[in-house]
Amino acid sequence: MLPLPADHARRRELSAEVHARPFMHLEPSERLSHLALLTGEGGIEAERGHLAALCQRYAAPPPPAAANFHLADLGVFRLRWERHTEFATYTFFVREPVPAREDGRRVRFLQPVIARVPHDWLADLPGELLAAVHLELEGADAPPLESEDVPAVLAADNFAGSLVSGGAATVWMNFAINDDGFGRVVVRSHALKPRQAGRLVQRLLEIETYRMMALLALPLARSGAPRLTEIGERLTGLTRSLADDRRDEDGRALLGRLTDLSAEIEQLAAATSYRFGAARAYHALVQRRIAELREGRIEGQQTIEEFMERRLSPAMRTCEAAGERLEALSQRVARASQLLRTRIDVELAAQNRDLLRSMDRRATLQLRLQETVEGLSVAAITYYAVGLFGYLVKGGKAGGLPLPAETLTAVAVPLVAAAVWIGMRRVRRALEDAG
Repeated sequence: MLPLPADHARRRELSAEVHARPFMHLEPSERLSHLALLTGEGGIEAERGHLAALCQRYAAPPPPAAANFHLADLGVFRLRWERHTEFATYTFFVREPVPAREDGRRVRFLQPVIARVPHDWLADLPGELLAAVHLELEGADAPPLESEDVPAVLAADNFAGSLVSGGAATVWMNFAINDDGFGRVVVRSHALKPRQAGRLVQRLLEIETYRMMALLALPLARSGAPRLTEIGERLTGLTRSLADDRRDEDGRALLGRLTDLSAEIEQLAAATSYRFGAARAYHALVQRRIAELREGRIEGQQTIEEFMERRLSPAMRTCEAAGERLEALSQRVARASQLLRTRIDVELAAQNRDLLRSMDRRATLQLRLQETVEGLSVAAITYYAVGLFGYLVKGGKAGGLPLPAETLTAVAVPLVAAAVWIGMRRVRRALEDAG
């Protein structure tokens, strides 16, 4: 070993991720049953435990403690388990020719692989069944399958069929739930290699599984449409009230109604945004898996891509339209709230302006009153000061001083008044400077 730097703590784990879910090696005369169960994001421990119980029945190794993928050969069938973010898949494989009836005629889907799985274990599988498919991979030596025989084999009149993998195989899928609860897929190999066949089968199963996972958003989009319409009408009424020049309704009341409407929209978005986002992701996976099939047309039959374009794409556009409509409503409410807050701010500014004008008028009146009071104060202080001066002069005259009391008192009036006025002016200026 070369003296390399120490490995990152998760280097080997990350490197093994691309090899975590290898394709099966399949050959003609392979039959399988596939289940996809919606379990949520917290059901993996229950799934591992249930899978370990099945492995124990057949003395097979259980899945590792932290595994989200497991392959097991249980003798009577092989099992492939995969755990995804919110669903799990179980695929049961058997390699044997198409079963025959008592008259010796071979009949496709006569004995599905799922019948070999313990029924009590199947009944207790964690989660809710969302997708179920029987698939038969046959070689060129299998009973011929003509176009007119396909509806009877798939038990459906509406199906898709195409050449895939550059013409190495032919595929027919019904995308339906038959009386037994399963859809049907027939893959006829012309020149498929084992790994190539495994990739093809895995893509077909994923198309069906991801299709159903994507369609989980459709009921939400349909059920939410009336509520979105009702919210839109209420928002239109509120916007009309905002545009009304009479402004009969109090701005605060309008803001309260807009806040309630915004809360309803956010609640609806919280309940649907994850599902709509997941639907977009699953739909993209379906489209990618279809592209990987490299389909070629069978004359007179619709391809899988055409089938999905006619059936799945409109449903996804409905979900996308619902999500876009919800986002548009949220933006409209935000704009209406901003307009209303602007209106309230303008009204508050006008109220503040009127209040300041009123305060200014009051300050002017107070100043005038203060000046009047100052004049009266000068007169009063002058009166008392001159009176005291008069008593002083009269006292001096009574004491024998030759003082003209009346003349001195008269002369003192303007002098005292001027002194008092000057003194009060200085006091007021000192107070203003201190303020």
